[in-house]
Amino acid sequence: MVVGVLLLGAGCSSGESSEGAEESRGGGVSSGGGVPSGGGSPSARGEVPPDKGSVRVVRTVVEGLESPWGVVALPGGGLLVASRDEGTVTSVDAGGRRSEAGEVAGVAPDGEGGLLGLALSPGFASDRMVYAYFTSESDNRIVRMRYDEREPAGRRLGAPDTVFRGIPKGHIHNGGRIAFGPDGMLYVGTGESGDTGLSQDRGSLGGKILRLTPEGEPAPGNPFPGSAVYSYGHRNVQGLAWDSRRRLFAAEFGQNTWDELNAIAPGGNYGWPEAEGTSDNPRYRNPLAKWPTADASPSGIAYAEGSLWMAGLRGQRLWRVPLNGTEASAAPQAFLGEEYGRLRTVVSVGGNKLWVTTSNTDGRGDPRDGDDRILELEVS
Repeated sequence: MVVGVLLLGAGCSSGESSEGAEESRGGGVSSGGGVPSGGGSPSARGEVPPDKGSVRVVRTVVEGLESPWGVVALPGGGLLVASRDEGTVTSVDAGGRRSEAGEVAGVAPDGEGGLLGLALSPGFASDRMVYAYFTSESDNRIVRMRYDEREPAGRRLGAPDTVFRGIPKGHIHNGGRIAFGPDGMLYVGTGESGDTGLSQDRGSLGGKILRLTPEGEPAPGNPFPGSAVYSYGHRNVQGLAWDSRRRLFAAEFGQNTWDELNAIAPGGNYGWPEAEGTSDNPRYRNPLAKWPTADASPSGIAYAEGSLWMAGLRGQRLWRVPLNGTEASAAPQAFLGEEYGRLRTVVSVGGNKLWVTTSNTDGRGDPRDGDDRILELEVS
């Protein structure tokens, strides 16, 4: 197993939020000096990607966003982006022009909670449904809303229909990433809301990856009959992505020592709070890569060109992890070190293109002119 940079960094104390500790900045990082992989995706050619890659910032897709969190690409160009603290969804057309799509009723922003992940229905072309994960007054929940771009600005999102509720909420560790997998099911990353005991409790929805039908029922074939739980023993999952062979990966915040990137197995126990990083206990599945918390504090991840790409909040960098199956084939490589501040979300938009969202206006960063923004990258 190849793991991340093995340099101890300051983490968050046992009572702190993993995001809260990001206020303490890591050191400067080189953008990597990688070499291109050549034509076509390594995974498409059945090859392991090269140890070193490259990143080029192509353009700024949009700027002037407030506390952006979830992002989805719309068919035919454009995107939707959620504002965690304002509880609104912004529509951005292919030319970068912004307009408000609507406010999501019931959002109660607090600490790390608010309007978080977004996902498009697998049948979006016909049903126009947008799914959102948010913190309410009582819990974290998932709703779906019809998106009608023919409506005027501010009215394009319909009323929310709750499809799943009861995920524990807290001032910290609300998880929030949602994504439809290759199987058409909805995957949900949750946090333990600051109550570490929830992660090992399979009867709780906190500290888990959940797998649901689009209607919000436990998905057929889940590892625990009648349960939405797909994997457990997580601390705070904010990154979900699949590779070209439909394998699921997830990023999660550590506490004092290690942040993790994991290959997810149905029914797998990832160790929190008994284990952080690598463990000798065979009950727990070890990460495929790990980082000192000062270097990462990972949020979104995406798959492109045979590698996983992971956004770092406190680490203020984009990590590339080349894959050989479900293991890292080389040491992780860092890009964009401190150039754009905190990085929150990574979206694959086809081929070698990624969108990466900054997160400097959420109360923990240092906003610059134009923040927050979404960057378009070419990667290899």
